Amino acid sequence: MNFLLRLVGSVVAVWLTVVVGRLFGVGLEWQGIGPAFIFVIVLALVNAFIRPIVKLFTLPITCLTLGLFAFVVNALLFWLTAWATHGLEVKTVWAALFGSVVLSLLSGIINSIIRHRPGSRGSRGS
Repeated sequence: MNFLLRLVGSVVAVWLTVVVGRLFGVGLEWQGIGPAFIFVIVLALVNAFIRPIVKLFTLPITCLTLGLFAFVVNALLFWLTAWATHGLEVKTVWAALFGSVVLSLLSGIINSIIRHRPGSRGSRGS
């Protein structure tokens, strides 16, 4: 049940990212709820398997830029996932950077709410 809640929460985070992106006019387009579910699942797989390898190879430049290159890596993986799944249309590199940062923030907030909801094992009750 927790997995499904987190999956739906991630899809909501993608939708909110697109809404915020439209407000700022950065070039993100939503392709529908079905492709968004696929986007979220593929993004999770990319973050689990491809991201650690990419981070290892980009470690020297990440250290030289004091960690700022990690934003570039996240944006490229976000763009790669959008291109591979057609769940989200990312029109520019700036849209990918914006989308990856906003999606990270919103996913963190939504997952925190899901984890600490009343009646869940992770909530702090009295």
